[in-house]
Amino acid sequence: MSDWEREYPAPAKLNLFLHVVGRRPDGYHLLQSAFCLIDLADSLRFAPRRDGRIRRVHALPGVAEADDLCVRAARLLQEASGCDQGVDIALEKCLPMGGGLGGGSSDAATVLLALNRLWRLDWPRARLQALGLRLGADVPFFLFGRNAFVEGIGEILTPLSLPPAWYLVVAPPATVATAEIFAAANLTRNSKSIKISDFSAGWDGLSGRNDLEPVVCERHPEVAQALAWLRQRADGRMSGSGACVFARFADEQGARAVLGQLPRGSAAWIAQGLDEHPLRTLAG
Repeated sequence: MSDWEREYPAPAKLNLFLHVVGRRPDGYHLLQSAFCLIDLADSLRFAPRRDGRIRRVHALPGVAEADDLCVRAARLLQEASGCDQGVDIALEKCLPMGGGLGGGSSDAATVLLALNRLWRLDWPRARLQALGLRLGADVPFFLFGRNAFVEGIGEILTPLSLPPAWYLVVAPPATVATAEIFAAANLTRNSKSIKISDFSAGWDGLSGRNDLEPVVCERHPEVAQALAWLRQRADGRMSGSGACVFARFADEQGARAVLGQLPRGSAAWIAQGLDEHPLRTLAG
């Protein structure tokens, strides 16, 4: 199978904790978090175009083509590299939009990684990460390709070793607008900074909290309800700015036992933690 014929995954991430530790003069929030890759993923396919245009094959509900992160990523790489090749991008969406799983950012990162190979650009990882930051704060993490202790606005990444784990991820029927949550007057913005060295070698990333949870739960009762349900059965928490909530389990059986108790019609998945991004070798 050629590189053009293969499918390229865009895995989700979970925020094992998320602390807001300050705010820059330009308004961007300073964060600390532990990002964990999981095997729940979108997938992308690419086809070459001779006319140099960047087009998407399928519409994304509520998202204009010019605003689509996949299209923006491809056009940004094309412009920055001076490449004259075009591409059709087919995205198969699995990750919920506005779910706090980093789906759009992961899609953009996979576009950059795949086209770096398909267009034979051979850019190093650091150069792709710098470009990716222009698309969103989470994009550099997915290009980094490993679980990480994350600081700054998302661009300061330290590799993080996490124990093997399974996760139950529940998606309440809500779409959370990240910008609105960060703009909320009652958001905690002064959590005490921590250092990765503060934790023992066996730290699993779950000893912190998510500072965005109270704001999201106040504005989206569906998220509060899902979180309350999960916390009756496990150590549940919200990922990113929501809406998805999750719990960690030592084995798949434990996760499936709780999944079996979910009310009928609820959207949920069982996912396994990953040590690294499946496309990590596409950049040096």
